[in-house]
Amino acid sequence: MFALKNLIGTLAMPLAVAMLMALAAVLCRIAGWRRCALGLIIAAGTIGYLGSVSIVGDALLAPLERQYPALAEGAMPEGVHFVLVLGSGYAPRDGVPVTAALDEDGLVRIVEGVSILRRLKDARLIASGGAPPGITPSALGYAKLAVQLGIDPKSLIILDTPRDTQQEVRATAGVVGEEPFIMVTSAYHMPRAMRLMHAAGLHPIPAATGYALRGPVRLDWRRLVPNGSGARKTEHALHEFLGLIAIRLGVA
Repeated sequence: MFALKNLIGTLAMPLAVAMLMALAAVLCRIAGWRRCALGLIIAAGTIGYLGSVSIVGDALLAPLERQYPALAEGAMPEGVHFVLVLGSGYAPRDGVPVTAALDEDGLVRIVEGVSILRRLKDARLIASGGAPPGITPSALGYAKLAVQLGIDPKSLIILDTPRDTQQEVRATAGVVGEEPFIMVTSAYHMPRAMRLMHAAGLHPIPAATGYALRGPVRLDWRRLVPNGSGARKTEHALHEFLGLIAIRLGVA
């Protein structure tokens, strides 16, 4: 299963796909297949360019981010006892504060989770997110920052073994049972997370955060220039769309 997910992850990286196609083009050229080599080079350049411009990344992210709104400050649900923050990246090291060790998505998620928790009565924060051996789980970074922000350690539940969203669903089910809970994750990731939670019979209340889109998608010449931000947006969107397809096919 992890091999399949790694393959999906590679397909969601346009620059990696473009590089592989360019390498294949070189091999074809060496083998004397000029027409094939030319076609692969053109395809690699097209994929590399389209996958790196912000206007494409924004257009792909828009239908994901618009599905679930942020949790309104004046609309805190009653009777909710858990706030779940889904995992992201965490790379702690000496001399670096936890706010810098967490990746951008993770930092926004845990800050939003803490903010929501403070507006609820008698609720607990579920810090989720595991990691491969040798890497510190993001759940531990979440817990560390939450305590620094004034959350009572007794209010924390740490799920530091799930390494993907599907595993987070199973771990969460073991904690919340059939109770409704608030789920915090990035807006682009929320549709897939909600589908997986619902498929498991859970009752999440979406609290989207970390919106990559700051407004409507506009045609601007600067958004047609390849850049790292555009590539990241495209990768995030493609990863989520492939994940949603996997759910529909029953392989996620």
